Amino acid sequence: MTSEGPNHRADRNGGERGGPLILTEDERLLDDLLRLCAAAGALPEVGYGPPGRNTAWETAPLVIIGEDCAARLRGVGRREGVILAGRCADDPVLLHQAVALGAERVLALPDGERWLADRIADAVEGVGSPALTVGVVGGRGGAGASSLACALAVTAARTGARTMLVDGDPLGGGLDVLLGGEKEQGLRWPAFCESRGRVAGGALADSLPQLHSLRVLSWDRGGEVVIPPSAMRAVLAAARRRGGVVVVDLPRRVDDAVAEALAQVDVGLLIVPAELRAVAAAQRVMVGVRPVLGDLRVVVRGVPGPDPGLAPDEIARLLELPLAGELAWEAGLLGDLARGVPPGAGPRGPLARFCTEFWERVSPASGPPPGPRMPRPRPVAGRSARTAVRGGVRT
Repeated sequence: MTSEGPNHRADRNGGERGGPLILTEDERLLDDLLRLCAAAGALPEVGYGPPGRNTAWETAPLVIIGEDCAARLRGVGRREGVILAGRCADDPVLLHQAVALGAERVLALPDGERWLADRIADAVEGVGSPALTVGVVGGRGGAGASSLACALAVTAARTGARTMLVDGDPLGGGLDVLLGGEKEQGLRWPAFCESRGRVAGGALADSLPQLHSLRVLSWDRGGEVVIPPSAMRAVLAAARRRGGVVVVDLPRRVDDAVAEALAQVDVGLLIVPAELRAVAAAQRVMVGVRPVLGDLRVVVRGVPGPDPGLAPDEIARLLELPLAGELAWEAGLLGDLARGVPPGAGPRGPLARFCTEFWERVSPASGPPPGPRMPRPRPVAGRSARTAVRGGVRT
């Protein structure tokens, strides 16, 4: 492909997957498309005319053709992932050209910018199975939700799963502290509080501290304690698109941001100490969580002392929730934390055994729970080329 002419602007993606191929000579359209690629975290290759053999036309994950170049590309071999972009999606000439090219959509800009940015990001990142996302919430203060969330994430990472741990509780003290990485370089929640729309999953992971073979999104030591709902939605969606496992430590009170997180959680674990007051408190927590999260299960944590407390089955019956398992009281856990050993770092002990057995139960091989309730797709300012023209008649 001859694309290194004068005044040509081209960027090449050095990642594992190349960026999209843009074919247009319309400078205004090119500026818009380059801006959308930047928003999606993609580096495109730009060309002007018909591609030759063994070029980006065959290898690019997505091809975006400007309406000014559509006529010149007639006869080029068909491929999947072709978008025809212009200023009017209802132009009958453009619709016929799209059918001739085998384009999947005719897109009008600027109305279709949000859809196209998402489509570019999907193409570059790859579209695979979303991460299995587990949310952990305490039935009362001090129930051990943060320790369980950390242990689940550390255990998943130890098995080789791509893992991200998200601290959704701004008042919890910071999961990076619990993992001994409060001084590690990387972004914290305040850096993402302005996030809206699409966040690139790979860029998100690369920006976070890596602790114990997993990525951690936690809080800094500043005064910012609010996660806007739009930021929670965008960040968790990006984390899920990477696949693997995402574990979210959630606060007990459900606000708009927590509701956004719960909407993307596959399995929720409500950890409840085996005592009557804890059950009463957990019932109030459950009132806020259960309407948003369909699959909520209870984890019963043992209490210190000779009295075993309420039986796990009885607690599950009182809460009317399925029992995910029991965690015996682990006297050495606090001592491990004081020595810098994070929860779940060792393969032994009640906490480690629970986490190992939990992941075995919900792994894909054992039939994972169904995916979360994804938001409804927004209306697209464009038309499917295959349905827009039928037998030469615009419909």
